Amino acid sequence: MKFKLLFFTLLLTAVSFSQNKGTITGTLTDKDDNNQSLPFANVLLKGTSIGTNTDIDGKYTLKVLPGSYTLQFSFVGYESVEIPVTVIANETITVSKALGSAGYKLEDVVVRSTVSREKETALLLDQKQAVVIKQSIGSQEMARKGVSDVEEGLTKITGITKVDGRGLFIRGLEDRYNNLLINDLQSPSNSPFKKIIPLDLFPTDVVGVLNVYKTFNPNISGDFAGATVNIETPQPKNITKLNIGFGYTTNNNLEAFLLADDANSTKGTLGMLGNDRALPSAFGAVPNGVELSPSEYENGFGKKSWDVNNTKSPLNSSIGFLHAQKFNLKNESNISYIMSFNFDNKYSYREGVDRTFNLGQSNYDNNLYNKQYSYQTTFSGLAGLKYKTNRFNLNFNTFLIKATDSKIQDQIGYVNSGANITDNLIRMNQYEESKYWNTQLFGDYKLTEDGKHSLKAGGSYVKTSFQQPDRKFITGRVNNDQIEMIYGGNNLNRQYLDVKGNFYYSSLLEYNLKFGDQEESNLLSIGYNSSLNDMQSTYRFFSGKSRTNTQPYNANVNTISENINQDINNGIVYVKEESNGDYKVKLNQFVNAGYFNLFMNFGEKWDLNAGIRAESSTREIKYREQGDPFGSAYRKKTDDKLDILPSVNAKRILNDNSNLRLSLAKTITRPVAVELLPINYINADGTSESGNKDLKDSENYNVDFKYELFPNNKEMFAVGVFGKMINNPIERVFKPTANSGGQITTFKNSEQAVIYGAEIEMLLQLSRINESLSNFSLGFNTSLMSTDVKIDLKKQGNELENSTNRKLQGASSWLINSDLKYDFILNKDWKNSMTLVYNVYGDRIFAVGSSGIDHIYEKSFSKLDFVWTNSISKSIELKFGIDNILNPSYKKELGSKSTLNITEDSLILREFKKGVGFSFNIGYTF
Repeated sequence: MKFKLLFFTLLLTAVSFSQNKGTITGTLTDKDDNNQSLPFANVLLKGTSIGTNTDIDGKYTLKVLPGSYTLQFSFVGYESVEIPVTVIANETITVSKALGSAGYKLEDVVVRSTVSREKETALLLDQKQAVVIKQSIGSQEMARKGVSDVEEGLTKITGITKVDGRGLFIRGLEDRYNNLLINDLQSPSNSPFKKIIPLDLFPTDVVGVLNVYKTFNPNISGDFAGATVNIETPQPKNITKLNIGFGYTTNNNLEAFLLADDANSTKGTLGMLGNDRALPSAFGAVPNGVELSPSEYENGFGKKSWDVNNTKSPLNSSIGFLHAQKFNLKNESNISYIMSFNFDNKYSYREGVDRTFNLGQSNYDNNLYNKQYSYQTTFSGLAGLKYKTNRFNLNFNTFLIKATDSKIQDQIGYVNSGANITDNLIRMNQYEESKYWNTQLFGDYKLTEDGKHSLKAGGSYVKTSFQQPDRKFITGRVNNDQIEMIYGGNNLNRQYLDVKGNFYYSSLLEYNLKFGDQEESNLLSIGYNSSLNDMQSTYRFFSGKSRTNTQPYNANVNTISENINQDINNGIVYVKEESNGDYKVKLNQFVNAGYFNLFMNFGEKWDLNAGIRAESSTREIKYREQGDPFGSAYRKKTDDKLDILPSVNAKRILNDNSNLRLSLAKTITRPVAVELLPINYINADGTSESGNKDLKDSENYNVDFKYELFPNNKEMFAVGVFGKMINNPIERVFKPTANSGGQITTFKNSEQAVIYGAEIEMLLQLSRINESLSNFSLGFNTSLMSTDVKIDLKKQGNELENSTNRKLQGASSWLINSDLKYDFILNKDWKNSMTLVYNVYGDRIFAVGSSGIDHIYEKSFSKLDFVWTNSISKSIELKFGIDNILNPSYKKELGSKSTLNITEDSLILREFKKGVGFSFNIGYTF
């Protein structure tokens, strides 16, 4: 009641105080960029402290007492201008200008509406003005640093690192603690193994700005503890551009390479093998132990399904096309469209040890040397349409991402502690395909002409799929390319994993009220979000079985299909389905959320964002256990929750160049699909990963405190501290097995984790050191973090942890991101930018140990890249890059604190090098 009284008193005071004022309004545009709007430019009444900045549409509004003033417009790198104005009570005067580079004469222009937020200076000002703690990177900066995908772009932001194949780690926290929005709408993952879609699949052509929210405010989902990433798709402007690129990586390209027979074709090169590898229709939709006849086998799998070509990997390549156009209509409205497509392929080779310790044993369970050949393709397409008037914006986007990976993997050594036989070969022939199709309609409408009352709404419909069709394994004893083959056991297996996102809906509806002295000084938002996720997984198994007591035979492992086909035709061996009753799992999750969010200014120094979000979620898992009959009723696991998530973000403006920030909030963390669904994902070496349907959501209590200094519009220094208490943190752990062999990784809730840390970030022009360094700038950020997980050994069940305290799984104690930029001009048309980028993170727990075996650690990994961007003319741009210059080893290693007496010489469990990459890209703008 007291809060309501205070709120309405402030509102009435603000309204009465502004009744006799006049209004100055207008739009600033960028003369050097086709009169695109100029966001975050400075607007000031000379000789006073009254001022503001233009919004993302380049618009500004000032309400002042009647009188004569001088209006000042300025923006870094642009000519400043002063304009005299006379303000009359209760009247509005419009002053719109186009700012040009220093030396340009400014002229009146027609108001434009296209957003130009991609500039580094604009985003830095946005960060300065925001109440919440956020950071952004735009297309301009990503282009300068040679960034080719979203995931790489995000590593330029404080506290973010990426791990090969495992997504983003933000503030040292693993992928499960992050969340993804696209144009403010919730987005699912295309992979059951990740919380958010792998962002290296998103090319930068489909991105205008990447926003990273490390603190919570109620109008975004409460499902995060690391950060929420919001991808804003680009705003169309007149451009037609073609990009072609080539890449070479040492030990990966122009080298001997193994490629599945069907992938060594035009269809394979384009990543179009999904239908060819689909489950044969003879097996039916429901497992029933079907045994294929020789003709059914040939029709279903083909004559060469086990064959592998020993070829040579060509160069990596990429092609991209972008076209956008804007048309001005009557009454200052416009319509624009954008379309783009990108295709790239990549050949990669990894080799190194691949070992496991079985829990409770002091020696290797598996000791293998791994060689992996991977051919990857990514296709993305975007189509967008935007209609805009002074009061109404409507956007339609649809984009498709398809990624494939054709992989051959040879593991040679021993398994199941069989150290007396070290020449076993396990060959995996796997094709993986994922699809992501997102269609969005969103917009906003000013209910009143002055924009004080407005609505924002949107919806998205997403279809996803993740398949590993016909994942094949051959095992036997090997001598060079010859394998000693015998039928039986696990020597000839196939798996079909199919995870379908039947549908995913996301919606947003928000009412906004602006009030106060200036049009945008205070804002009240009341909104509703929802998301509905419906998916199912099928996982089916097929084995080659012998009808007689066959003798071993020798064959070339790369052309063994002929031998297998002959034995099937002669009735010596047959293929039969051996799926279990647990082959199918269904998930339905419905989240409804309502929120109240208030932004207020208290005087000229305090900004406050306070609100509350209520999220109601219903999650239902339908499953069968391994021994259940195929036609039996599904078991059900249902979780219903109501989470009340308050937040407070406060900013103290110390002066024109510095801020203090404080944030307090509660959030939650929901599990990744593979962590939650009762699926046992099995590898040929006996290792597996198993979901846990009994996982609970984590509850996160977050506090942040930060100081920011902006010496000018190109520089920034910030230092912050943060703390988190996580109840029921989700972690990857080992699961003991009854028999030797078959290490199982699963997931569980620990009792509580406490996290605290500090972040430092800076962006400096080195002319501060010496004027001769005026073309250099330095970006640097680091995170330092300490974690403590409390373990109640009495509640651990079968996961017999070794101690009552340890670090949080997945969290690094420190990380550093930095870049050094050098800009220079060879002549008036030839502009150059060289950037050296360095990233490194500290050791972290990959999986929690138990039963006397220490944790597995993901060891520190550093990466140094170089990018040289050349703008030869307005039409031609060249990029040359060197990736992973240091080429360090990626390692997973068993810790040294096992309570068992380890008898092996090395604790390294996985090790490989990625190679040094060289890339060249040419872009032509028509």
